[in-house]
This record gives sequence, C-alpha cells and structure tokens, in this order.
Amino acid sequence: MTGGALAAPEAVRPGRLVQILVQHPSAVLLVVQLCGVLLYPFAEGPGWRRGVVEVFGALVLGLAIWSVRKSPTPTWVALILGVAASALSIADALQPSVGLELASAVVHALFYFWAAGNLMTYMLADSDVTRDELYAVGATFTLVAWAFAYLFVGLQIVQPGCFTAAVDPEQPRTWMELLFLSFTNLSSTGLSDIVPIRAYARSVVMIEQLAGLAYVALFVSRVVGLTLARRR
Repeated sequence: MTGGALAAPEAVRPGRLVQILVQHPSAVLLVVQLCGVLLYPFAEGPGWRRGVVEVFGALVLGLAIWSVRKSPTPTWVALILGVAASALSIADALQPSVGLELASAVVHALFYFWAAGNLMTYMLADSDVTRDELYAVGATFTLVAWAFAYLFVGLQIVQPGCFTAAVDPEQPRTWMELLFLSFTNLSSTGLSDIVPIRAYARSVVMIEQLAGLAYVALFVSRVVGLTLARRR
C-alpha cells in the first residue's frame, strides 16, 4: 500500500458480530420489533401472508424470551407463555375460530406484559447503566405496545364494535390498526383515527395512556439521569 492511500476499515468478523448480538439482546429485539411495524401492513390478509406473520411472531417471541434471560425473575414463565402463544397462533391459523383467537390474544398479552416487566426489573437491578439497558428502554416500550394491542384484540372479540374508525366504521379493526392505536396512546401523541366507543375499551385505553406517562417518568428519566451522572 502506498503512503498516500487510506487503509480500508477492518471488516467485522462473524465471531465478533455474534458476540455483539449476544451482548445486546435488547437491541436485537428492538430492531426486529420495528421491522415488524413495517412488515405487518404487507403481510395482512389470508393465505401465505398470514403464514409470514405467524413465522415472524414466533421469531419475536423467541427474541423476547432471550432478552429477558438476564432478569432476576424466572425465565421459565416467559418460556411457557411464549410456547403457548405460538401454539395458539398456529392452531388459529390452521383452524380459525373465535375461541382460539381469543385465547391467543390473551396469552400473547400476558406474555408481552411479563416480558416487559422482566426488562423493567432488569433495568432497575443496579445503579449502573449499561449499553444494553439503554436499548432495553426502547425494547420495553415496544413490548408494552404489543401487549396492549393484543389486549385490544381480545376486547374486540368479547365486545364487537368497541373500536371504530373513519374508514369502514362498522368493520372489526385489523391488527395493524389496533397496534397503531396502542403506539399512539402509549406515546401520548393521540394521533390515532381509531376510537374506542365502549366503556371497557375506553377504560383500557386510559390505563395505557397512564402507563405511557408513568414509563417515561419512572424509567426513561431514571436511565437518562444515571447516564448523565456516569459521564460526570
């Protein structure tokens, strides 16, 4: 190489890449969840598209279980809920029924709430903020958003017509619409065109709004404060 030439950046070795992924499972989960937000509109519909959603959902469940393995709470609970949620989703895809869809929504909600609680416990376990805990802030937000979205799915099954929208107001809301409602309420932006019109649906939406405010006040502010204190 000549003296005036610039050295090419060293390529990341596969082993080093695997090590990075193992050290930051929350980052992997966050990226995959955000990719799911872009995938779901494409995959909505019957046939092979439903299969794509189920495969991706199983991947997310596995990554969530992997991400919470460092928390002090037992991992086997998340494993049982994750396997049950995946099995119910596959059963509902093969033989659709209201009972299977409701059971799948409830178990999925329980799993995501449990996983989010584990990540919160993981972030509160010590007074030193690691890089993975910074990624866990975003990953926990997505887990809670998914949990409430599945809760909305269950509410819509138990009480049809509890959510309406400007487009096809009489039709059941799709998974993407309910996930959009969950994100807008949890982030307190309130920019959703999906509206709860029944009492229980409004109650759950209000609880999610409060949860979003509490999450920012308790967890995000704590992580930011500890990060600034470490730098000082």
